[in-house]
Amino acid sequence: METVKRTIAENFGGPSHKLSEEKFDLDDVPDLSGKVAVVTGGSEGIGFGVTHTLLSKKISKLFVISLRKEVADDAISAIEEEFGPDTRHRFVWIQCDLSDWEQTAKVAGDIASQTDHIHILVNNAARGVMTRQLAPTNGIDLHMALNHMGHVVLTSHLLPTLKKTADAGETVRIVNLSSNVEASAPKDTEFASVEELNRDYGPNAQYGRSKLAVLLHAKWLNAHLKPTHPNIIVNASHPGVVDTAQTKVHIHEPYPLLGYGLSAGLKPFRKNQFQGAVSTLYAATVATEGGQFITPPRIVERGSDKANYMQLADRLMKLTAEVVEKKTRPESSAKGCPFKED
Repeated sequence: METVKRTIAENFGGPSHKLSEEKFDLDDVPDLSGKVAVVTGGSEGIGFGVTHTLLSKKISKLFVISLRKEVADDAISAIEEEFGPDTRHRFVWIQCDLSDWEQTAKVAGDIASQTDHIHILVNNAARGVMTRQLAPTNGIDLHMALNHMGHVVLTSHLLPTLKKTADAGETVRIVNLSSNVEASAPKDTEFASVEELNRDYGPNAQYGRSKLAVLLHAKWLNAHLKPTHPNIIVNASHPGVVDTAQTKVHIHEPYPLLGYGLSAGLKPFRKNQFQGAVSTLYAATVATEGGQFITPPRIVERGSDKANYMQLADRLMKLTAEVVEKKTRPESSAKGCPFKED
């Protein structure tokens, strides 16, 4: 029975959200005075749930990276109305398309020029369950280019600042938003070539593969940082089925008819954007161990077999390095992108 309760709590909203014996809620997020955070996709959906909570807990500086200015403007207006105009000074919005890796690197440099400490990095922005497209700037499957590789580029360029923060004795937490849909990644996923990356597996599998990559990146990065920077804690989170633009609007792109049934039929069972942010905020502010897959409210799950195959993670990160270096300007590589652990 407890397993059933856990599964319901992990995935569904309303009263179901609190069924698990393991408890954590937004009220349990600690005071964040003096801390600096970066959140991608932080102006809507789950990302806004994260942003709103960090600001409510007195985060000193919050960099929000997202694509659409009108959405960011609405988010800032809502935050100012609730928390007062002074909050605007703690909220820095930066426009960025994370599938454009050169732009992403520039944004990371802009952030690093404005702060010498980053305590929290939440890699939340994502392309959801949609049809296969190629990123216009690099020709890579858009799910992989944005959900995984864009965040690898961002994290890699912010890593010197993250390490500096850790070297000063602070705890640093990095969270990659994955999904239990990672288990639907194609069975033949090997992360062996660009040709494989650009293969069309269908909307659910494309999304699932990118979320498998996101989860593997978190585990890989945690393992590589732990020997030299044990106070950098890297985890992945699963938010559950959340009432966002993905479940209300974007689902209609791959499934024009079925999408309406899914968006309307599942609405009573979806988590709201704040419930959907709970597992991520636990990982971003409280978690003391890394390399985990954290589901609502703070349940650690194993994930699929592929998610625990570290040789697959090594291949993924090797391919990511090769693709990013080939597709971006040489200076990106010279600056340590996509990653150097030393």
